[in-house]
Amino acid sequence: MVQLKDMVKEFGDRRVFDEVNWRVRPGERVGLAGENGAGKTTLLRMLAGQVEVDGGSISIARGTTIGYLPQDGLEHQGRSLFQEVRSGPAALVALEAELFRLEAEIEQGADSETSARCEEVRETFQMQGGLTLDAETARVLRGLGFPPSDYDRRCEEFSGGWQMRIALARLLVQRPNLLLLDEPTNHLDLPARDWLEFYLKSYPHTVILVSHDRWFLENVVHAIVEIWNGGLTEYPGNYSKYEAERDRRVAALHEAKARQDEEIARVQAFVDRFRYQANKASQVQSRIKQLEKIVRILVPPHRKQILFKFPDPPPCGQPTLRLEGVEHGYGALSVFKGVDLTVERGERVALVGPNGAGKSTLMRVLSGSEPPRAGERFEGNGLKIAYFAQDQAKVLTPGKTVLEEILAAAPMAMVPRVRDILGSFLFTGDDVHKQVTVLSGGERNRLALAILLLRPANLLLLDEPTNHLDLKSKDVLLQSLERYTGTIVFVSHDRHFVDHLATRVLEIGGGEVVSWPGNYGAFLQSKAEAGDGGHQELRVEHREVQRPGMPAGADEKKQSYAERKEALKAGLKRERRLSEAQGRIEVLEAQFKEVEVSMSDPVLYQDAPRWKVVSERYAALQVEVTAAWAAWEAIEAEANG
Repeated sequence: MVQLKDMVKEFGDRRVFDEVNWRVRPGERVGLAGENGAGKTTLLRMLAGQVEVDGGSISIARGTTIGYLPQDGLEHQGRSLFQEVRSGPAALVALEAELFRLEAEIEQGADSETSARCEEVRETFQMQGGLTLDAETARVLRGLGFPPSDYDRRCEEFSGGWQMRIALARLLVQRPNLLLLDEPTNHLDLPARDWLEFYLKSYPHTVILVSHDRWFLENVVHAIVEIWNGGLTEYPGNYSKYEAERDRRVAALHEAKARQDEEIARVQAFVDRFRYQANKASQVQSRIKQLEKIVRILVPPHRKQILFKFPDPPPCGQPTLRLEGVEHGYGALSVFKGVDLTVERGERVALVGPNGAGKSTLMRVLSGSEPPRAGERFEGNGLKIAYFAQDQAKVLTPGKTVLEEILAAAPMAMVPRVRDILGSFLFTGDDVHKQVTVLSGGERNRLALAILLLRPANLLLLDEPTNHLDLKSKDVLLQSLERYTGTIVFVSHDRHFVDHLATRVLEIGGGEVVSWPGNYGAFLQSKAEAGDGGHQELRVEHREVQRPGMPAGADEKKQSYAERKEALKAGLKRERRLSEAQGRIEVLEAQFKEVEVSMSDPVLYQDAPRWKVVSERYAALQVEVTAAWAAWEAIEAEANG
C-alpha cells in the first residue's frame, strides 16, 4: 500500500532520513517511536504529501485516500458541528447532492437516461454507506465527547482542543484508506480516549500514528517503527514487545561494538607500532586498508530520563482533607453540588470525567485557591499542600532564565541544591541559562515540576502533570510518585498513568462526585457490571463509608442525602438501559461491517442471486442500526431532560 524506496529528507545540513526503505501493508496499525526531533511528524507529513522528499521516493497505491491529523493548528468555521463532521467523506456527500438533483429532475418529468443515472447513483450511494452517514456522524461525535446539544452549534464557537476533536471526528467519518494521526489523544479526556482506542482497534484500513500514550500504543498498534539516526527499524507487536526487543537489540549492538572496538584498537596498535619499519610496510598498508573497510557499528544513545525523588512528606493528621456539602460554580453555573468527600492519608485519588465536568474546579477547591460557594472544607492537622495546576507552566516568568526562575521560588535552605534538582530534570550546562520564553512545552512542565519539589508537602494536587512529557519522562514521574509516601490527588488523561497510580477513582459529572475503589480498570469493570445491581450498591456504600468522622448534619441534610440517593438509583437504571442499547448498537454495527466487507468483494457482483441477498441484508441492517441509535438517543434525551 505504501512503499518508501531509498527515501532521503534533509533540513539544512541535517539528514533526517537517509536512504530509508519501508513497506506498509493494507490494514496494518503502526506506531512511530523515537526521541523528540527524530522525525516522526516529518514522516507523517511526507506520507500525507505535505512535505517533499529530497531523494528516493514514496509510492502510495492508486485509489488510496489519505487522512492526516496534525498535533494542532486546525480550525473549522462556517458550518454547524454536525454538518462539518458529516462533510468528511466529500465524494459521498457529492453523490448525495447529485442524487437529490436527479430525483428533483425526475419529479419534474425527466427522460429515461436521467432515471437510469439516478438509479445508478442511488445504488452507489447505498453501497458506500450513504444511508447511515447521519448515524455514523452522530456515533463518532458522541464517542469523542460532543453531546447532541452541540450538534447545531457553529464550529467557530469551539475552543482549540475541541477544534482538534472536530478534525478527528471529520477524519473518522471520512474513513480514509490511510489514516495518519499525530498525537490523537492530546486533546481527549479518558472517556473519549477509551472510545477512540476501541474504534481504531476495529478500523478496517491502515493506521499510522504517533502517541505519547503508552496504553493507547499497547492496545491499538500491530507494530512499532522506531526512527533513529536517519533510519527506520520495525518491531512487530505492541509497545511492550517493542521495548523488550529494542533492549535486547541495543544490548547486542553494544556487545558487537565492544568487540569491534577491541579489534580496531588491536589493528590500530599494530599500525602505530610498525608504521615506520620498512620490513613491515606491506603489512601496515594491509592493516590500514582493513581499518578503512570496517563499517563502524552505531548504537543508540542512552535515553535521558528525569531521575528525582519527592521530598519526604511531613507528618499530617487523619483525614488529610474533607469536603462536606460543598457546592461550587461560576455565576449561574453550578459545576457540582452536595459533595461529601474525605481524602485519607496515603491515598492516591484520580479524578476522571469528560472535559468540562469540573475536575480542575474540584482541584482548585481542594487546594483552597477557590473557596466553595457553599459547604465546608476541612484540613487535617499539619497539612502541607503542593498544587500543580493544569496551566502551572503559564505562571512562569517569561523574562527569567531557568536558573533565575527556580532560585526565585527556592527557600534559603534549598538554594545549594537547586543545580542538582535542575540536573535531575534534564537542565544541565547552558540549559539553565535558557529563557523561559524559548522553552518547549515539555521543558516548561519539567521546570514547573522541579519548582514543586522545593518545599516538602504531604498532599500533592497534580492537575495534568503528564502534559507534554514523552513516554520515558512519564514513566519516571510515575515511578517517583509510586515511591512517594504522602497523599496524592491527581488528574491525568493518560490511561497507563492512572491505572498504575490510582487506588481510588472519583467520577465527576452531572454535578456529582461519585467515589469508586480501585484503579481505572476496576472503575470501568464496575461500570460495565452495573446491570446486575452490584454497581448501584457499590456506589451508595462507598459514599456512606466517607461520612464517619464528619460533623452530624441537620434533618435537611439527611433529607437531601436521601434525595440524592434516590436520584442516583434512577440514574443507574437509565445507565443500565443505555448500556443495553449501546450493546445492541455494537452487535448490529459489527454485523453491518461484515456485510460491508462482503460487498467490497468484486466476485460478489458476478453472482446475482447472492448479490440480491447481501444487498437486502445490507439495507435491512441500515434500518436496524438507525432505529437502534434512535432508541439510544431517546434514553439519552430522557436522562438530559
